[in-house]
Amino acid sequence: MTLATRKLGSQGLKVSAIGLGCMGMSQSYGPADEAESIATLHRAIELGCTFLDTAEVYGPHTNEALLGRALKGKRDQVTIATKFGFRIENGKHLNGVDSRPEHIREVVEASLGRLATGHIDLLYQHRVDPDVPMEDVAGAVGKLVAEGKVRFFGLSEAGAANIRRAHAVFPVSALQSEYSLWERNLEPEIIPLLKELGIGLVPFSPLGRGFLTGDVKRAEDYPEGDYRRNDPRYQGQNYDANVEAAGTVRDIAAARGAKPGQVALAWLLGKGIGFGMDIVPIPGTKRRKYLEENIAAASLKLDAAEMAALDEALAPGKIFGPRYSERGMAMVDR
Repeated sequence: MTLATRKLGSQGLKVSAIGLGCMGMSQSYGPADEAESIATLHRAIELGCTFLDTAEVYGPHTNEALLGRALKGKRDQVTIATKFGFRIENGKHLNGVDSRPEHIREVVEASLGRLATGHIDLLYQHRVDPDVPMEDVAGAVGKLVAEGKVRFFGLSEAGAANIRRAHAVFPVSALQSEYSLWERNLEPEIIPLLKELGIGLVPFSPLGRGFLTGDVKRAEDYPEGDYRRNDPRYQGQNYDANVEAAGTVRDIAAARGAKPGQVALAWLLGKGIGFGMDIVPIPGTKRRKYLEENIAAASLKLDAAEMAALDEALAPGKIFGPRYSERGMAMVDR
């Protein structure tokens, strides 16, 4: 199958209905495999999964460089999203954020070089910087758009007030934020605001960092260096309760002859239709096998009863543990 496209916000950005999160090709989930990662990127293009998500902090820097190598001769076939906003010095990610306008410009110039491209299709602020007014951030990105170095502006994990402030200065096309059956914090306030302003939603970790695929282990059973060793939802009693809550995903998948992860993605795509807005998940993988499974979710249409059963089984309050450590949660603008 070849993926359909969806509009992402009201500013003219069109992307594949499912994107590809590239972070894991360079970090967080086991050792890197460049040959397989590049093969996965090329297979994604063949299947029409052309919305590719990276960031300067992934690596740092190595993930953008990987895309730059992989996309030689193919740049015009893809939509590249990358991000600025963390403090990186001497190739190391330091604690803290930096969205000063002069720093945004420095990051964009460096990202363009690593990506071997003349423009970034979608540029996100990775996390809100409390020391820099959002109006200054939006204005800086707006200047880069006017210069042709960036096409569209996005935010990541921004709260309602900062979304409004940014959008008033320069139109925001997309909010990237964690949203899935596993994490529903956007529903009360953020999703209605996105619909009001004509901003698309790009859910990252749409498979609960792998938990919703059904192929999970306890935190301590993952190797050193794997992000999930420190994920509170994979630990102790939280793990036991979350496996039970995810049982409905596994049951619907079995009844449909599908994979649990495909059901989780189909739920997200269905939510977009139900909310009357654009939702484009970006499941991450570095292997062709899982890429193909994820893309196949676009052809799985859940009925109203299945959507309701999933809504209920994984409702807020039935998932145990915070989605980040205390330090990570402190950087989410809510």
